[in-house]
Amino acid sequence: MITRIVQVVGARPQFIKLAPVSRALARHAGSQIDERIVHTGQHYDPQLSEVFFDELQIPHPAVNLGVGSDTQARQTAAMLERLEAYLLGERPDALIVYGDTNSTLAGALAAAKLRIPVAHIEAGLRSFNRDMPEELNRVATDHLSDLLLAPTSSAVENLAREGLESRTHLVGDVMYDALLANITLARERSTIIERLGVGSMPFGLVTVHRAESTIPEVLRQLMDLLGEIAGSLVPLGSGSGRSSVPRATNRCNSVRCAHSRKSFRSEAE
Repeated sequence: MITRIVQVVGARPQFIKLAPVSRALARHAGSQIDERIVHTGQHYDPQLSEVFFDELQIPHPAVNLGVGSDTQARQTAAMLERLEAYLLGERPDALIVYGDTNSTLAGALAAAKLRIPVAHIEAGLRSFNRDMPEELNRVATDHLSDLLLAPTSSAVENLAREGLESRTHLVGDVMYDALLANITLARERSTIIERLGVGSMPFGLVTVHRAESTIPEVLRQLMDLLGEIAGSLVPLGSGSGRSSVPRATNRCNSVRCAHSRKSFRSEAE
């Protein structure tokens, strides 16, 4: 008997998390699993979407719902409407969601209302900051889901405190699985280290893209702190003009940092 599983993704971290899970389904279940990947369209720029499916060798989505950007409520509502229509037509045996985006919440809610079992990968993570939309998404998704796949023991403890222990399994971090699967490929194909000229020295990588971190005064303090730790900064920006990341790039260029070697520039690889 064939089991049909729908995987709902929409944002670039979810594409990375999807890769090892999709490979595991193919390796262990093979012809017994009919996997359908649904892309909500939350991230739609090629550098935030298609490139991941190509480079991580993920099966391309069965459908792209094309939701795009909007307010939190309108984007989630559009996803719900389009996901419900898709799920009614496909009638999967189970649905998998990842992380804490609007795509996560919409997938879990649409499936739960249709009585389709939901598995949540990265369940139980908490910031305990309800001002973050992601915190609301992850809490609601956990309570809607039938199977909670937690990456850490602290996530398991969080779920137990919320009365969800019976649904919870400690499975580890799929991002680590993705790293292990792709580190050799990155070493063989990537030239970013050479292009930045940091191959002969120890270095760290910091991502700064959350709205709370890109407020000019906060960003200035953060850049100065990083400069004190590292001594020298090599700022990079996104190659995309249609994501939240250029917000950080533009604001960083307006912030004076004594430790920065140059202005932010685009590095899309």
